[in-house]
Amino acid sequence: RISQHFSLLRMAGKALLTMYVEKMERELKRVMDFWLRHSHDEEHGGFLVCLTRDGQVYDTTKYGWLQGRQVWMYCKLYNETEEYHTDRVLQAAIKGAKFLKDHFHRSEDDRCYFTVTREGLPIYLQRKMATEAFYIIAMAELSRATKQQHYMDEAEKVFASLLHWARVDDSPLGRPHLAGSPPINALAVPMIILNVIQEVCGRDGEMTAKYREHAAWAVEQVLAHAQRDGTVILENVSLTGKELGGCAGRLMNPGHAIEAGWFLLQYATQITNNPLKQTAMEVFIMKSFERGWDEKLEGIFSFLDADGFPPTALEWNMKLWWPHCEALIAFLMAYRETKDIKYLEKFDTVFEYAFTCVSSVLSACPSTGMSLSVCQFIFIYGKPYYSHHKDYNS
Repeated sequence: RISQHFSLLRMAGKALLTMYVEKMERELKRVMDFWLRHSHDEEHGGFLVCLTRDGQVYDTTKYGWLQGRQVWMYCKLYNETEEYHTDRVLQAAIKGAKFLKDHFHRSEDDRCYFTVTREGLPIYLQRKMATEAFYIIAMAELSRATKQQHYMDEAEKVFASLLHWARVDDSPLGRPHLAGSPPINALAVPMIILNVIQEVCGRDGEMTAKYREHAAWAVEQVLAHAQRDGTVILENVSLTGKELGGCAGRLMNPGHAIEAGWFLLQYATQITNNPLKQTAMEVFIMKSFERGWDEKLEGIFSFLDADGFPPTALEWNMKLWWPHCEALIAFLMAYRETKDIKYLEKFDTVFEYAFTCVSSVLSACPSTGMSLSVCQFIFIYGKPYYSHHKDYNS
């Protein structure tokens, strides 16, 4: 393993990054070929997700998370790469967005269904705002791809509702407020707000200024989850930023914490806030990874208890694909910002595990989530998120 040869890693960082990019580009091509060939529902619109290794559909239920993320991914690739700047990719994104708007989005209250039938009849509505978030970023990126303002108008309309649910009144989500379950600050809410702001605004200075106060609020709320002198990132804290009791209060989700870390890092880099950069890299990314990494069998645990008690989530010791994707993104971003070899070493550790254990499983049946993160990987190294990274090759 490369990470066992630290001096080589230090001397050959740029060459190794080139090797990583080449491998990721091959992975992206393989995954995109699969989804372009098998996932498009030409009869009803949208994308089919339950596919066998050879692309056969075994369930026609359509999921809002994937529909939004796949539209976003197609548009991001269309906007940022030559290979996928094609009419085929753009038209697939436009058709996917139409299915999203026609069948997932409820115009009367801006809620988005979690699942619908193949034809678009609603099945299930979550008491969360994640589907709406993916709907928003899909429309925003499609607006940039098509240069049509009505998509951005749609994104901002739903985002206004999302901000209201997050900051003012979450009752439209349908979650009852019970006496024994007081309101809390759940990490998922501010971190997704911060990410949506970054995706909606992109490189637009006026848009960034428009949402500046909301971004600052989201950052403050995320930082409240760093507890015990910054040694742990807890999933749930009180509205005043205090640690809660019980299993829910001690719950740690390393993948979430790492993901929040690179959201913070991206934001801190954009506004040139060096102390926030350090917090993002050292507290949210590095410490969460060190707590979450399985030293015996490798991989990132799904959940942990901050005091070492048995986590209540049955899947706590599973090694899911997405935390490893978040770690790849986070460590590469940290290395880009600092050129500190320790981040590249951690990246290499996760890269080796992901391509040995995760990608080998996905090789016959790729995941849109995996391809989304492959896409993000290439943009981090190969293209800047914001204009102030024009010197990324230096």
